[in-house]
Amino acid sequence: MEMRYFIFDTSLGWVGILGSQKGLRKLALPQPEPEQTLHLLDEFALKSRDKVLNEAEAGWFGDLPERIKDYLNGKLVSFPDKLDLSEASPFQKKVWQVDRSIPYGETRTYAWVAAKLGMPKAARAVGQALGRNPLPIIIPCHRVICSSGNLGGFGAGIGWKQRLLEIEAKAL
Repeated sequence: MEMRYFIFDTSLGWVGILGSQKGLRKLALPQPEPEQTLHLLDEFALKSRDKVLNEAEAGWFGDLPERIKDYLNGKLVSFPDKLDLSEASPFQKKVWQVDRSIPYGETRTYAWVAAKLGMPKAARAVGQALGRNPLPIIIPCHRVICSSGNLGGFGAGIGWKQRLLEIEAKAL
């Protein structure tokens, strides 16, 4: 399967997106240097430098780079993009689908997501599935918090979770 990636500069650092013809596969949150972003895109990007897209070819991802830039600048943006979640488990896909239903700028709890799945005792498993989310922002796992009101975990670090929630709060 052919995959491509694109690394671009934003107001908060270098972001990377990786996709196949089926849809988006991975998003690397802003990093200080493009090499760090490349590393976060995984082994594929490191082995396939010839598949990197230049600015002229970025259309492969449509207007996604611009929408991500707008989002990071505090603008209200939607991400209805097609996703390639072929490497995810059926449970992860269900969790991520529920997560995508959480409105912009709002939060829900891990227990809420578990209840939506009809599995009220699965809050911990929900957290683990969200922790494996390859597409932060697109699949907005930062919108899921603990029942206590604490932020809980986040793959890119709790500071990023807080920052993404703040970005969304400003846009509303």
